[in-house]
Amino acid sequence: MEYLTENSARLLFLAQQHAELVLLSVAISAVLGVGLALGTESMPRVRHALLSVTGTMLTVPSFALFALMIPLLGLGVAPTIAALVVYGIFPILRNTVTGIESVDPAVVDAARGNGMGRSERIRTVVLPLAWPVILNGMRTATIMLVATAAIGAVVRGPGLGDLIFRGLTRIGGANALNEALAGVIGIVLVALVLDLLFILIAKFTTVRGLNV
Repeated sequence: MEYLTENSARLLFLAQQHAELVLLSVAISAVLGVGLALGTESMPRVRHALLSVTGTMLTVPSFALFALMIPLLGLGVAPTIAALVVYGIFPILRNTVTGIESVDPAVVDAARGNGMGRSERIRTVVLPLAWPVILNGMRTATIMLVATAAIGAVVRGPGLGDLIFRGLTRIGGANALNEALAGVIGIVLVALVLDLLFILIAKFTTVRGLNV
């Protein structure tokens, strides 16, 4: 408690950095994931290939992926976000595809019969009905990236991972264990806060009668 009290300002700053890093990465992943799902709606083979590729990327060890970003983007925020986006696309793409495919074809046909073009059908019919499933994909990606973002410290990325790695490298020294534990606890709290945020978003944005 003494360590937390003395370092509260720094801990809050790092937690804020961590949350912003994750939310930015999820936002980019969402644009790419939803865009790819919509763009390949009439190309099932391409969509299947994208799901396979993005799913396979999840098997790449975090340390290896972050390290591979260094020659391309150097150190800091850019390689951290790039690696997180790679991990975040699959759950959003998969859930977007699932959500779109779960929309009743009769509803889409009715919208087409009313003279709606493709873009209007997607905007006013398909996406609102698929939104709960898509949002679940974003929620899953967010919780996953909260933990993965800590590895970004190996490329000097921002966030709470810095506390964990600094504590582990100084283990046995003064406050080393406190530093590492503070980073772990901070990540858990950030995950809980962001999960609550998605619950609130679902409550206020989901079409009445649909459940997330």
